[in-house]
Amino acid sequence: MADNIARVFADAIATDPTRPLLTWYDDATGERTELSGATLANWVAKTANLLVDELALAPGDVAGVLLPPHWQTAAVLLGCWSAKLTVVDAPGDVAVLFAATSRVAEADAWSAGERYALALDPFGLPMRQVPAGFADFVGEVRGHGDHFTPYPQGGPGDADLLARADARATELGIAVGDRLLVDTARHPDPVDWLLAPLTRAATLVLCANLDPTRVTSRTTTEKITRPLT
Repeated sequence: MADNIARVFADAIATDPTRPLLTWYDDATGERTELSGATLANWVAKTANLLVDELALAPGDVAGVLLPPHWQTAAVLLGCWSAKLTVVDAPGDVAVLFAATSRVAEADAWSAGERYALALDPFGLPMRQVPAGFADFVGEVRGHGDHFTPYPQGGPGDADLLARADARATELGIAVGDRLLVDTARHPDPVDWLLAPLTRAATLVLCANLDPTRVTSRTTTEKITRPLT
């Protein structure tokens, strides 16, 4: 069993970095965004470089994440894990906090060295108005490098997370190379919607506010092999 999340991610995209790895839908807004493995890897690298080069965070430092399932959340989480940070979602003392703009009010319960807000724009556009006390994640991360060399060993929680992810992949019936249609309301835990698929080198079609009437057509157009709905 692998104990390094960054290595699992790299292995998952190695065969064909140009293929669609993560496709994002929000049926409430009509959004659709598609990222190849290479594109997501660039966002992950930029995030890790922000954490290490700009914030000078070290392995074992703690990152708070108040984000829903989303392609930008995948970049934040994988960036944190690449930098060997410990990720938490319960209030406490953290070196850095990432929060969706809809959840910035919850930040009052946290003690954070740096705070980044994410509007979760489907195309990754910077915010026009940034919440007080926060920096715009997209605006800040874009200036960082597209490549990051992860640490040889995984972070302190990698082995446990990957063991959980492997078990969930088995429970959910995810096979190697599957293309998954994921209802994010039913699978909000990143172990389910991100890590378990990566352990099987599966690709993702994440659907927020999933419209049941669109499942059949989307299964066909996205060439889904396994629905998680």
